[in-house]
Amino acid sequence: MNHSLPLSAPARRVRRIVLVGLAIAGVVIAAPGVRRLFVAAAPPVTALGVADGVVPDGAPVSVWDDEVPAVGKLDADLLDALWRAAKAAEADGVRLRVNSGWRSPEYQEELLRRAVARHGSLEKAARWVATPETSPHVAGEAVDIGPARAAAWLSAHGAEYGLCQIYRNEPWHYELRPDAVRRGCPPMYPDPSKDPRMRR
Repeated sequence: MNHSLPLSAPARRVRRIVLVGLAIAGVVIAAPGVRRLFVAAAPPVTALGVADGVVPDGAPVSVWDDEVPAVGKLDADLLDALWRAAKAAEADGVRLRVNSGWRSPEYQEELLRRAVARHGSLEKAARWVATPETSPHVAGEAVDIGPARAAAWLSAHGAEYGLCQIYRNEPWHYELRPDAVRRGCPPMYPDPSKDPRMRR
């Protein structure tokens, strides 16, 4: 024998709202690409290292250090252009350092997670960090050059080698644009969120 009392109309309404809310949450979580909504809540990856493209702090890496995966896994044409530019820069007394180059998808995901935590949302983080699926670093097609003097030298001379700054807000980020040798570098995007390649 059932001794429970029937639910009142307000209690049934609350129960219905809770059930609908749970159903909507289930759909959102199951939707493709939704994992990025929760990327800031993901636990940090702690086992990342040089093999993932991490350039250790305090260990300057030059464009010549191709045994370091961040450099050695760059696209061959990009690396060749960097070597040619580095020779010319050294003649001017400037040494190009690689602050970041090729990155594993796991490393890129960790950088995105940190950016979301720092900037408060995926939308704001996208101005600085791409997803693993869209990042030219993961494809080995981008390099971040330092120190500031080296990035400034590359800004002034990079087009001669097909090396172009792509984003106005990232003076250190360079990619290969072979046509720049003849035509100069293309106009820069204000930041990565305005780059159509980031919407794949």
